[in-house]
Amino acid sequence: MKRHFEDIQLGSIELFCLAAEEGSFTAAALVAGVTPAAVSRSISRLEERLGTRLFQRTTRSIRLTESGRGYFEQCRQALTQLIEAERDMMGRQQEPTGQLRISIPTTYGHHRILPVLARFRERCPGVKVDIHLSNRNIDFVGEGYDLAIRVRALPDSTLIARHLEDAALVVVASPDYLARVPAPQSLEELAEHDCIQFELPSNGRRIPWLFNERGQERELLLTGNYCCSDDVLGGVTLAKHGAGLFQTYRFIVERELAEGTLVEVLPAFGGRSRPFTLLYPQGRHMPLRLRAFIEFLMACKREWNV
Repeated sequence: MKRHFEDIQLGSIELFCLAAEEGSFTAAALVAGVTPAAVSRSISRLEERLGTRLFQRTTRSIRLTESGRGYFEQCRQALTQLIEAERDMMGRQQEPTGQLRISIPTTYGHHRILPVLARFRERCPGVKVDIHLSNRNIDFVGEGYDLAIRVRALPDSTLIARHLEDAALVVVASPDYLARVPAPQSLEELAEHDCIQFELPSNGRRIPWLFNERGQERELLLTGNYCCSDDVLGGVTLAKHGAGLFQTYRFIVERELAEGTLVEVLPAFGGRSRPFTLLYPQGRHMPLRLRAFIEFLMACKREWNV
């Protein structure tokens, strides 16, 4: 790629953006540490190069022209990317340190995040990890968290959401239970079974079971004599000991299914999933430890989605 800009031209673009942001050549000059005349000359050179007026000038004020507004938005975005690229390169030459506070649902913590944290610490030994295992929503600012993982993204525009995986769902039961009550062959037959329920701690609602039936997605609110709240693993334990059927994430019960202590039920109606999302606050100055952990999880994501 051949050189397109001279140093003086890049400087003129920076001064132009400063003047547009500050609303005057004098204010831009104070920020840049130069004279107002230098700002004016620099922008005049830029206008001559572009062949258009960027500002409407009066003795008291300046105002972006229509062309100037469009050019300003593009220049500001380009300069921001250059600044972030430089900050990123400088950050990579440093060692991540400090405390990282993360909030994770219990199931995802035990089966996804906790098993890989030792690997992260091998890469970043200067980072200490404070882990909060819970299914409740957190206050990032008030409680001082750096990152959270949730089953669904929160309606909060101040948070950045990144998809981790779509976790497949499966209905399971123990061989003992199925010896007493024959396995259902249709969704309608679920009414004849003890369907272990899970209640969302945030609102007290019981979550529906998700199915595919002849290409159509279905959500069923079922009934049963057992209901767990806050910890999905309680439903898995009940199912393992013959209490009934339970729908959960496949990654939680993979070992039990392989060993035969749990059996998959209604596999012809499977294929549904729920998304797990990584959430963290927006901000231009992301701590290096947080950036390193997010990059680590994105690498783990490829393993989980194999």
